[in-house]
Amino acid sequence: MLDPAQAEEIQGDEDPATRSEIAHTTAQALVHGGRAGAEEDPELVQRLVHLVDTEGLDEIAALWARSPHTTLPGTLWRLYLLREWVRRDPQTVADRYRLGVQRAEVAGAVAGVASPPGPEDVKVLVDKVLAGLYDADLAVALERAAAFLRVLATGSAIDADWIQEDDDELAFRVTRRAGGLLSTAEELEEAAELYRAGKLD
Repeated sequence: MLDPAQAEEIQGDEDPATRSEIAHTTAQALVHGGRAGAEEDPELVQRLVHLVDTEGLDEIAALWARSPHTTLPGTLWRLYLLREWVRRDPQTVADRYRLGVQRAEVAGAVAGVASPPGPEDVKVLVDKVLAGLYDADLAVALERAAAFLRVLATGSAIDADWIQEDDDELAFRVTRRAGGLLSTAEELEEAAELYRAGKLD
C-alpha cells in the first residue's frame, strides 16, 4: 500500500472534461476562424490545410484523437488522418482508388478524383477536401471525403483477392483495413448530416 505522500506524487491522466473542452475550442476556432478569414487572406486556407505538416500529427492527436466522430474535433481528426495517409503513401492510395472506382462508380464521381488518378491527383483531392472545410460547404467536404474512402475501401477489398488462404493472417488485416475505411466513411457521412442539422459542435 502507498502512503498518502507517495500517492500524491503519482501523476494521473489529464481531466477528460478539460481535454474535451480544449479539443472542441480548438476545432471551432480552426474551422470558424478559418472560414471567417478565408476571404481576407486566401493563403490562410492553405496554411490550415497543411496544419499537420507544420504542427505534426502528435500535437493534433493530443487534442482531437479521443473525440467521438459525432463532434467537430473527432471529424477533423479523421480528415487529417486521411490526408496524412495520402501524403505518406500516395502510390498505394492511388492504386487502391483505381481498383475501387471500377466498382464504386457513384462514389468515385462524388469524390471527384481525376481518372485514372496518380499519386499527385489523390494528394490534390484530399487537400481540396480539407480546403472545403474553410472556403465551401463543410457538409459537402465531408461527403466528398466519405465517397473517397468508400472507393478506397472497395479497392482495398479487391486488393485482398490475391490472398489464397482464408485463414491467412494477412487476409484478416487487409480485409479489416477495408472495413475500417468503410466505417470511417460512414462516420463522415453522419457528421455531414449533423452539420446540416446544426449539431456538429
